[in-house]
Amino acid sequence: MKVNNNCFHCGQGIEKERILFDEKTFCCNGCKSVYEILNTNNLQNFYELNKRAGIRPSDEVSSQFDYLDTPEIFEKISDFSEGNTSLVTFKIPVIHCSSCIWLLESLHTLNKSIKYSQVNFTRKTLQISFNHNDLKLTELAKFLTHLGYKPVISLETAEKNVDHLDKSLLVKFAIAAFAFGNGMFLAFPEYVGGEDYWMDHYKGLFRTLMFLLACPVVFYSASDYYKSAWYGLKNKIVNIDVPIVLGILVLFGRSVYEIATDYGPGYFDTLCGLLFFMLLGKIFQKRTYNALSYDRDYKSFYPIAVTKVDFDGKQENILLSEIKVGDRILVRNQEIIPVDAILINGEGNIDNSFITGESVSISKQPGDKIFAGGKQIGSSLELEVIKNVDQSYLTQLWNKEAFKKHETGLDTLTNTISKYFTFVILGIALISGIYWAFIDLEKMFQVISAILIIACPCALALSAPFTFGHIMRILGRNKFYVKDTLTIEKIAKLNTIVFDKTGTITHRKKSNIRFEGSPIQEFDLLNIKTLLKNSNHPLSKSLYEFLDIKDEYFPVENFLEISGKGYEANIRGNIYKIGSAKYNNQESKNLETAVYISKNNEFLGKYIFKNEYRKNLENLFNRLLDYKIFILSGDNSSEESQLKRIIPHCQGMAFNQNPEDKLNYIKTLQDQHLKVCMLGDGLNDAGALKQSNVGIAIADDTNTFTPSSDVIMNGDKVAYLDHYLNVCKGSITIVKMTFIISFLYNIVGLSYAVTGHMHPLFAAIIMPISSITVVTFTTLSTWILGRKCFKKDR
Repeated sequence: MKVNNNCFHCGQGIEKERILFDEKTFCCNGCKSVYEILNTNNLQNFYELNKRAGIRPSDEVSSQFDYLDTPEIFEKISDFSEGNTSLVTFKIPVIHCSSCIWLLESLHTLNKSIKYSQVNFTRKTLQISFNHNDLKLTELAKFLTHLGYKPVISLETAEKNVDHLDKSLLVKFAIAAFAFGNGMFLAFPEYVGGEDYWMDHYKGLFRTLMFLLACPVVFYSASDYYKSAWYGLKNKIVNIDVPIVLGILVLFGRSVYEIATDYGPGYFDTLCGLLFFMLLGKIFQKRTYNALSYDRDYKSFYPIAVTKVDFDGKQENILLSEIKVGDRILVRNQEIIPVDAILINGEGNIDNSFITGESVSISKQPGDKIFAGGKQIGSSLELEVIKNVDQSYLTQLWNKEAFKKHETGLDTLTNTISKYFTFVILGIALISGIYWAFIDLEKMFQVISAILIIACPCALALSAPFTFGHIMRILGRNKFYVKDTLTIEKIAKLNTIVFDKTGTITHRKKSNIRFEGSPIQEFDLLNIKTLLKNSNHPLSKSLYEFLDIKDEYFPVENFLEISGKGYEANIRGNIYKIGSAKYNNQESKNLETAVYISKNNEFLGKYIFKNEYRKNLENLFNRLLDYKIFILSGDNSSEESQLKRIIPHCQGMAFNQNPEDKLNYIKTLQDQHLKVCMLGDGLNDAGALKQSNVGIAIADDTNTFTPSSDVIMNGDKVAYLDHYLNVCKGSITIVKMTFIISFLYNIVGLSYAVTGHMHPLFAAIIMPISSITVVTFTTLSTWILGRKCFKKDR
């Protein structure tokens, strides 16, 4: 019989324990329990909807939700509470497929106290209506956690600052579409009617109706173009919207003149059609990845409440905002430390990886200072607050000037070209007008109108939104999520790339482990693995998973742990000690991370940990020869020689860097007129990411916390960074090619217009044809570019 190495519920590999139930294999009791719950409630279809779509339940202590039943906190989190019913919305980042939605919207069948539940897949939120008398909010959060859908509750989610969809663009587009369709319908009879008496009798009515349809399009739907043109002129920049506005006004003015003097039907249908296409391009551009959060601050990282401890030992859950200097708070295992504080009671084992970038835990004793943002691993701590939340070291990262930068959006390729384009067109119109004023005054107005109509850069305005919109979709499908189209242009201009080491070019949760010492017998290895299972230390967890030996659990007696040093216990008649070199009476080597092991005070050996670098990095850096490469790290320089081997053309490396050092390093490079891209993964990189020209946050899971950035990139794709850079560069080439197509139309059209051989009607027909050509070209060319750049790493 073949042994299944994957859990039936979550599909993940079985590492620690194998549980057989109902002829199925599970990785933990949590997955088995969820299977039982679904089976009992006749919800087995969960596994048919999507094989191995379950989520492994959190193994963290669920007491972290106890604060939710505090009245002030309950009121802040709940959306509605009246009578027996409460409504709450939780953020659930792990929602990822149809079976997740199906299960979460079937919660009322699992718990009779739940009335209904509804998933918003885009925002990864779950709204639940429940009877708060029968089911406490704490119990509801634990219930979801045990199902594998742990809710994220932080200051950010509690403030409920939901970004409401701006519907004004859709309304403007709908008005333009309505006017375009009906305008074409009303204009058609006059285009083909000839000398028909009926048409001649009613043409005034049709022209008036077209005028009325065009007015809301010109004065409302096009309003964003007026605002943008005025904003550009105020900043002394002639952006692309200036000639567009000029073209709109000339087209509208000429049309009003024609129907007022009974000269012709005007071009209202063409005008509405152009604005329809341009607004369609804007909507296409705005369809970005709003399911991801690019702009984040400490509120998305901090808890909403903490446990305050009075001097007589009484505990009380309070809002984080109510903490004052001098208060004493309780921080439990796996909880975030929300403020800078002094350790009063307990032995701290602080994971500062989000703050410093170092993955090694730091030991803290009573009297030591602990910075906000660290995570306690181990026993509970009692801390005395020394700074308010908004004054802590972590929140100071967001007070840097880098976080106050504002992009004007005016420095784009389109606006650079349009600056010259506008003056050339105005010059041509002026010279042509002067020439025809001496020859035929009536024809002068026709020539000027034709020039300004044919030269309206609508095709230019469409090229960038459609090109970059397609590129954003292609990048997103390949797990490179760009904040906006301006970022694509900035990526194309880069010449320098700075990599953070830990968690960026190395795996955050993986290490290369090497044993040094006498061979350890299987009897001892089994005992050591049993002892490792009793520790929460990150190195112990990594070593537990590394030991390739069957998982047997033996009784552990006299377990003793000394925080920051190690732990020991009696197992099967032998005393084993696991920990630091000093704890095992050995001398440690500088710049080495190792776990030392002794048996009955006899040293057995040590396991040396080194970062595991992501695959194919050497090939990546060989392909990045056109860029200056730098490495920053919060770790020590123990792996400098290995990094030099991987990146032989590296321009510089800096170690032991704190967040401010990294930010200043980026500023120094920018002072040398370099366009800098920074790749980082944690809060320690937040300032540098914001300061850089393009900040790329690396996330092995895009649902987890990432600092504020321009791009969120999946960690597995770091080795293909050059492909993404090439796509962004290629997109600029496509935009330039669409400009050439547009200019060719303009050159041909202008050559006829200035000589007086083009009627404004023909100019109005040529305009939408050029726009359709540009849209078709950019759609095909971006598809070809995406296939070319990503076919190798699929």
